[in-house]
Amino acid sequence: MDEKNFNLNLKTPYEPASEAAWCEYPRPQLKRDSYLSLNGSWSLSRRRDAGDEFVGEILVPFPPESRLSGIEGSLEKGERWVYFRTFSLPESFTAGRVILHFGAVDQICEVRVNEKLVCRHAGGYLPFSADITDALHAGENRIEVVVLDDLSHDLPYGKQRRRRGGMWYTPISGIWQPVWMECVPECHIEKLRITPELTRVRIEVFGGAERKHIEIPAAGISADFSGDVFETEISDPHLWTTEDPWLYRFALTAGEDRVESYFALRTVSVEMRGELPTICLNGKPLFFHGLLDQGYFSDGIYLPASPEGFRDDIRRAKALGFNMLRKHIKLEPDIFYYECDRMGMLVFQDMPNSGRYRYFWDTVLPTVGLRHALPRHAGKARRDAFESMCREIVERLYNHPSVVYYTIFNEGWGQYDTTRIYRELKALDPSRVWDAASGWFKGSESDVKSEHIYFRKIRLKPHAAQPLVLSEFGGYSCRIDGHCFNLRKNYGYSTCRDASAFTDALQRLYREEIIPAIRGGLSAAVLTQLSDVEDETNGLLTYDRQVVKVDEAIMRSLADELHDAFLMRS
Repeated sequence: MDEKNFNLNLKTPYEPASEAAWCEYPRPQLKRDSYLSLNGSWSLSRRRDAGDEFVGEILVPFPPESRLSGIEGSLEKGERWVYFRTFSLPESFTAGRVILHFGAVDQICEVRVNEKLVCRHAGGYLPFSADITDALHAGENRIEVVVLDDLSHDLPYGKQRRRRGGMWYTPISGIWQPVWMECVPECHIEKLRITPELTRVRIEVFGGAERKHIEIPAAGISADFSGDVFETEISDPHLWTTEDPWLYRFALTAGEDRVESYFALRTVSVEMRGELPTICLNGKPLFFHGLLDQGYFSDGIYLPASPEGFRDDIRRAKALGFNMLRKHIKLEPDIFYYECDRMGMLVFQDMPNSGRYRYFWDTVLPTVGLRHALPRHAGKARRDAFESMCREIVERLYNHPSVVYYTIFNEGWGQYDTTRIYRELKALDPSRVWDAASGWFKGSESDVKSEHIYFRKIRLKPHAAQPLVLSEFGGYSCRIDGHCFNLRKNYGYSTCRDASAFTDALQRLYREEIIPAIRGGLSAAVLTQLSDVEDETNGLLTYDRQVVKVDEAIMRSLADELHDAFLMRS
């Protein structure tokens, strides 16, 4: 990358990063007292056929390509990163099984402890773990992680591209989420599956002793139970909403194991209101006023300098009147979803894509109206990887009340077997809304009719059975000098000369096109986008999160007008 053309030193308000920056407990929905963070300084080498070359000390969990990592280097095809560090176990870790956890490593890795292989993993977005007890010894232990990332399109890869530019971004590799350990009893709780209704909750417990005890203080519940399921009515239920995101926190004991977690009472459904199908939260119609959120940061690329970066994005979106973020083609650490749960931000979650993107077939022709997809196929390796990832994402996010909607395919990119995959995933989690194909190339089945409109007036026709979702629109570009990544080029769908013109253009767009569409059946709208990303300057925030480009009072007033129009329709 030619540094003369790019500002590689854009600092967010969450710097400086340090070894302590990502040492918060990384899994709030299954929390134990035993916790040892392995974030911080690791040694990094580059492995080639000729051998290993020491690169330097890297600050984990930031990817090597990022400035915060201290490396700012990337892999060539066929090369591998080799991470290593030593650690000693706390005395409290000597009376149970020791589990090593990785939040995410991109794309393929092998993990060794004291030269013993403890796990292999493929796929850059999901957490994985290994029981390393039998590989440990007294005193100092050594952990080594070897990573290959050739940006294989058989594996989900998001918007990463070696030749970045425009809507494609700097690729990352290696460890990019927290690394940590915990000590658990031999018989321990492995996971929870929590299914809420409006007046009751069902908690399934996987693993742990037969006899269990649960404490839910806010519900006045203290109960012993046997088996794997606890169900209870909640008297005087306190529902979770975007304005009042109430969480019922609880502690669960099973034999020698004890975990803390939480749930919320909320439902999401598609229901008829008059002649229009509508998405409802807790049985009540709600307009989902959202922003596209790609989860990129100028300093850590795939990860903010600290979790405060996630919290601040959510706070700012809410302050501007938005109640939903569409997490676009990326999966985040658990802490992001916890903060959405805690702060009352709804999440529309995309599945990260795999497969080849074809600009002419996947964007140009649909944009001019040719939206009948040709038959598309995927090889077995890609099918297995994509569908396995989708199932794991559903399992991982199942307990988060903020997650209300999934998108399987985006704009034809990597799309195949749409109806089959929709049916299988919908059966896996019927409690959420499922968008089979966001933008175009519809399958025969989907919970919603989902459209992208950028280059023409927004004119939508009501659908008799599916709520209308405008899952992308806007994309107006506004550069803020001193806060741009690309110093020469700009990417957006129209240009505003300054922040005032940007706010004015958004007012016209919402008042002249979105509000009339609400009256005609629109249930959700996702503006592109929350923040600038590299060449793209169409965010409400700059890439470094230092500037909010729009007037907060005006944006909140627009949000009130949208919700008023929706209430009149409902």
